[in-house]
Amino acid sequence: MSKKKSYIPWKTGLVLLLVAGAGGYWAWQELVGPGAGFKEESKVLYLPSGSTFETVVDSLLSIGAIDNERGFRWLSAQKQYVDRVKPGRYRIDKGMSMNALLNRLRSGEQEPIRLTFSNIKRLQELAGKLGRELEPDSLAFLREFRDEDVQAKAGADQATFIALFIPDTYELWWTTTPAQFVARMQREHDAFWEGPRRQRAKELGLSTSEVSTLASIVQAETVKMSDAPIIAGVYLNRLRKGMPLQADPTLKFALGLDSIGRVLDRDKDVASPYNTYQNRGLPPGPICMAETRFIDSVLNAETHDYYYFCARADLSGHSDFSKTYEQHLVNARRYQRALNERKIYR
Repeated sequence: MSKKKSYIPWKTGLVLLLVAGAGGYWAWQELVGPGAGFKEESKVLYLPSGSTFETVVDSLLSIGAIDNERGFRWLSAQKQYVDRVKPGRYRIDKGMSMNALLNRLRSGEQEPIRLTFSNIKRLQELAGKLGRELEPDSLAFLREFRDEDVQAKAGADQATFIALFIPDTYELWWTTTPAQFVARMQREHDAFWEGPRRQRAKELGLSTSEVSTLASIVQAETVKMSDAPIIAGVYLNRLRKGMPLQADPTLKFALGLDSIGRVLDRDKDVASPYNTYQNRGLPPGPICMAETRFIDSVLNAETHDYYYFCARADLSGHSDFSKTYEQHLVNARRYQRALNERKIYR
């Protein structure tokens, strides 16, 4: 007895083929076609350290980067991403396909943070800025900065550690740890001082840390870069002669009164190693984070015979320089009268 062959009518087969093709095209569109349909040009996805795959899914849904959760889960499994989540800060472009998004996340292709720091007075300020921009909080950075072993490894101590940091703009991963940040700053510091700058510091009889200390004082003395090399020359002349620096900014630092507009005679009695009226030579360390232009103003200090300077009475920010104490007193009285006229008593 012969068996009857089963068959599918050609019209039905055609319909099934079309359905399968349409389904395949739909799946292809979902996976590799345009996705990320938010209105903005791009969005940023933050995945903290320890994030799980569920964290990724929830975060992507919350910013509208995927609209097909089931498809994303399926493709993630196919690409073996589920158990290989990499923390970081990721840029997701408008229209980015699910496949391209997964490739970026799986490879750990983070977008770096461009971090600029300058005009930093204390390491607490730097720690606060880092804590706002990077994953670790400010306390984690501050603990690293205050660790004596970390300081010793950098060839510094509590007073000089701030000289390790060279103000500039740096690209960093959002997940950069405090230890990684310090290591990066050590490399940047060494590169900055390598060659001519280190040689010039040696010619001046100063260590790189001492140059930064003097530069921090010059930086606090003036906002006029044309005056900075002259002021640096005054202080170098005083150091060579063994005279006290008598730098008002070091008194403000010792008093914790950086914002005062006028230093009084009684301020000069403060008991502090940063009191350069009572102590000869440089203070123990920088009084702020010295910017590169002020470091270079010390290294390229002007050669002259000035031993004194005083802020100009027109309050322009420039200084008057003098070779003798008598002329300095004339300039100082003129400046004091200008402060009195403007009722600046502190």
